[in-house]
Amino acid sequence: MTHLDELRRLVVRHAGPYGRPLWNAGVLLFAGDRVTEPMGTVTEPVLTLVAQGAKRTMLGDHVFEHGPGTISVVTVDLPLTGHITEASPSKLFLALGLKLEPATIAQLLVEGAPSPVKQHEGPGMALSVADDKLLDALVRLVRLLDEPRDLRVLGPSVRREIHWRLLNSAQAALMRQAGTADSRLALVASAIKWIKDRYDRVIRIDDLAADIGTSVSTLNRHFRTVTAMSPLQYQKQIRLQRARAALVSAPHDVAAVGHSVGYDNPSQFSREYRRMFGAPPGQDAARLQGASIVQE
Repeated sequence: MTHLDELRRLVVRHAGPYGRPLWNAGVLLFAGDRVTEPMGTVTEPVLTLVAQGAKRTMLGDHVFEHGPGTISVVTVDLPLTGHITEASPSKLFLALGLKLEPATIAQLLVEGAPSPVKQHEGPGMALSVADDKLLDALVRLVRLLDEPRDLRVLGPSVRREIHWRLLNSAQAALMRQAGTADSRLALVASAIKWIKDRYDRVIRIDDLAADIGTSVSTLNRHFRTVTAMSPLQYQKQIRLQRARAALVSAPHDVAAVGHSVGYDNPSQFSREYRRMFGAPPGQDAARLQGASIVQE
């Protein structure tokens, strides 16, 4: 049995009801039996692996295709839209994930001195094929879910090993930025936190740049590189994604939902919502209620 085969078996055993992500001791387990509608969420730093099936993720104009054995690394909070593109009752979509810890990455950089790599120039998300060493560590971590006492003692060291494997993989440059305090990624992470804390208010880019200690031009340049959008576009993505999630459970309360995410003008809310999701809020929410959706 290959490592990927064993991961498939373990995910099926430990995952919750189909279509509902389950976090177990810091490990994300997911099994789905159907393709889904695109749904947005703000994804925190995380490693994910598709063990079976396929999904598509969008970040601005970037499109990422995840197949079996593909890992994705997200090193900063990003507004992603994703959906399962290959799944069936006879061949489930299976995935697992692990939250990334910048403090662990920083400590490993000090202790291990990984080989020099070029600076990562793309967005704060990247895909690659998992190598055997990383798959082996992931298998050992998920096995520990069967042994709670072993998990408490051995789990931290296996998680640390997974971070180390990523620091010595095709994702090395991106991972290194996540653990370096003065990196471009750290600057963007500070800006993202500032925006998320104020996503439902009117914000000024001059205030944001001043509060995080950089110039407007530097902020805009690095922010667009990492997130594939401007700070104001990022804020709009968060507003509309949160509104969409709220409307699934309250499709007839469009004006109130729009107001709750910062829109005082219902017409503007409906216009921007339709531009992003292709349908007016109420119509889109009714459609989503009758379709399969999945949060990343």
